[in-house]
Amino acid sequence: MPRIALIAVAALVLSGPAAQAQDVIKIGEINSYKAQPAFLEPYKKGWELAVEEVNAAGGVLGKRLQVISRDDNATPGDAVRVAEELVSREGVALITGTFLSNIGLAVADFAKQRKVFFLAAEPLSDKITWANGNRYTYRLRPSTYMQAAMLVPEAAKLKKKRWAIVYPNYEYGQSAAATFKTMLKGLQPDVEFVGEQATPLGRIDAGAVTQALADAKPDAIFNVLFGADLSKFVREGNTRELFKGREVVSLLTGEPEYIEPLKEEAPVGWIVTGYPYYGIPTEEHKKFFLAYFRKHNEYPKLGSVVGYATIWSIAEGIRKAKSTDTEKLIAAFKGLSLMSPLGKITYRASDNQSTMGAYLGRTKLEGTKGVMTDYRYIDGATVLPSDEETKKLRPAD
Repeated sequence: MPRIALIAVAALVLSGPAAQAQDVIKIGEINSYKAQPAFLEPYKKGWELAVEEVNAAGGVLGKRLQVISRDDNATPGDAVRVAEELVSREGVALITGTFLSNIGLAVADFAKQRKVFFLAAEPLSDKITWANGNRYTYRLRPSTYMQAAMLVPEAAKLKKKRWAIVYPNYEYGQSAAATFKTMLKGLQPDVEFVGEQATPLGRIDAGAVTQALADAKPDAIFNVLFGADLSKFVREGNTRELFKGREVVSLLTGEPEYIEPLKEEAPVGWIVTGYPYYGIPTEEHKKFFLAYFRKHNEYPKLGSVVGYATIWSIAEGIRKAKSTDTEKLIAAFKGLSLMSPLGKITYRASDNQSTMGAYLGRTKLEGTKGVMTDYRYIDGATVLPSDEETKKLRPAD
């Protein structure tokens, strides 16, 4: 073969996949898309928008971001298996995602064992950054502790003595219920917990649960259910008048993913955390809201915000590190600050937890749509323990 032809062939080879891979930063993403579509379909649309924006602006370190996503089938074993596949076969620089807390914990342990950077986007268990925390794992969303700390002062103001609790019986629900009881007891020592229903995730027997709570004759209810379990519980509770004359404090129910599908059956007057996308006036939220609507022709949900902020966190972390090296990423994320649709967030050096907050308010029915009213944003930094207190909660790195 003539020398010129050999050079041409070599050029084609070098411009092929191997050369193209040098121009890409691969991000491995793991989530329960099939099991939790209400939150995770908007989440995916959020990270797709962020990837598009980052790449349109020139990428990071002169390279495009590429997300390689896998479904974990809502099981920790499958999550670890696909995490290994992403690292070993796909050659991703880091891992992100996960929704269910037990899966987030499994992937965090994988990250520790394999020494891979992991940004947990959505799982809320306190263990992710405290009891089971490790130097390779950071978390974006406000934890169960943080959201309970937003709700408990409002619960204490109600001055209700007899409380019942209902929660999904896995790590997130158990953690949220335990934290709520401890915090409320601290503010209101005479409080009594007269009923507790721990339901199997995705398989609630709403009739039996509702009747058991009614039989306990509580003055107020703390609810931790979400998704289809929440819908069944609300509908059965409305039918049996469980909520009539009772205050309800509810984690996550103000998120449009969960309240909007209830339509005219949406609860009224519940104290909730959530995301009132229809009434956030800040410039950073307006910019995100318009970009998301233009791309997807729908209003954002909280999942959209989380997916979007996840990719921008990774982009800013890599930019600060000037590398995708794991150790450099770990160092860069300590104290990393960036602007999210909900305002400025910072990843704390003491526990790898971001200061992303949440909106607190009450639910109401607006036509045939459940919304939040009387809401205000609570900065996550204001409901986190001090760095000194955190040292007692987290193993040394």
